Amino acid sequence: MTKPYLVVEWNDTETDAQGWLVVHNFVNGYTGGGTRMHPTVTKEEVMRLAEAMAYKYMASDSGTTGGCKAGIAYDYKAPDAYDVLRRFLIAMMPYVDIGVSLGSDLGTKYEDVLQIFSEFGIDIPLTPSMKEDPAVHQRINDFNNLMKSRIDGFLLNDAVTGYGVAFAADEAWNYKNGKDGASVVIQGFGTVGASAAYKLSELGYKIVGISDANLLVTCEDGLDIQKLIKHKNVYGEMDKEYFESNYTVRPNSDWLDVDCDILIPCALEDVINASNADTVNASLIVEAANIPISSEGDKIIKEKGIDIVNDFVANLGAIRFYDAIVFGLVEPEPQAIMDDIEMLCRKNTQQLFREATKQNKYQRDVAYDVFEPEVSDLLEFKAPSTKVEA
Repeated sequence: MTKPYLVVEWNDTETDAQGWLVVHNFVNGYTGGGTRMHPTVTKEEVMRLAEAMAYKYMASDSGTTGGCKAGIAYDYKAPDAYDVLRRFLIAMMPYVDIGVSLGSDLGTKYEDVLQIFSEFGIDIPLTPSMKEDPAVHQRINDFNNLMKSRIDGFLLNDAVTGYGVAFAADEAWNYKNGKDGASVVIQGFGTVGASAAYKLSELGYKIVGISDANLLVTCEDGLDIQKLIKHKNVYGEMDKEYFESNYTVRPNSDWLDVDCDILIPCALEDVINASNADTVNASLIVEAANIPISSEGDKIIKEKGIDIVNDFVANLGAIRFYDAIVFGLVEPEPQAIMDDIEMLCRKNTQQLFREATKQNKYQRDVAYDVFEPEVSDLLEFKAPSTKVEA
């Protein structure tokens, strides 16, 4: 891992929460990434995530934004989780105000982040020059309107990443000449897991297992994805009362034991690691979560000859959505956004697998070569003007 440009540590004044802002690089003085909240968050994890964001922006073809990430070590289900998030973002405001664009990630909601920014007169974080550009402000209005729009019943922002993951998985499976109706297991059933499951089922795949924070549910004949989505709670957890009689409920730690063709981790980092990577029986892993495979686990996956679509190729939907609208790259229409994400995820996955085949190399190794960030510049800061009195 290359060294990040900036690491800021925060210690809460009212709880034992601790947090970090890591900027891996700036592009044109701008950088972007989500804010996650979970008891297991560490500084090292946030550093890895920030680096992945830099590669993800490179894979997004935007040329406008560097990669950053924020993380808070705290229980996102705690009654005061919003207050902790608010105090963290207040501490980060000097950076946010000059172009560190923080969004949401695991354990936080984008609407909460925007609400806190709005409280302090910030709509969307911008560099000083972007703040002076009327066209940028119009496109921000377009983005805000799109945040309220829906596609297939999902809020657009809740669908873009999961749909992109599904498109990447489909492209990789087709490249492998995989069988029709391939079986899929999904770990994590928040917005990404749910929307990926929905789109994959539309594309003809059979979702045979889903795990969340509480349980694993399986069915060899395929799960009713729409019904599971309709009845899940705000934490992305499934309600057993709505399970069919032929569903099997198991501990959520058993998700790697389910026979499947495609495995899609959608939640925490390092869930595939040295202790369990040898049990993976899928022939394709698509990383919907950021860094879901530890470095030790990755060595085992590589040795087993399992193909992967790595995280910053598969799960770039949300950042492409933001960049495409705020920088005027795509028409501000929901279907235009989704078509753009599908094109990009399929193109990148095709390039990844072609290069891996050509070079006879593991896909992750190829991805770090192909999508290496090209720019690392300074943040944008304008000194106040001074006048000399006569």
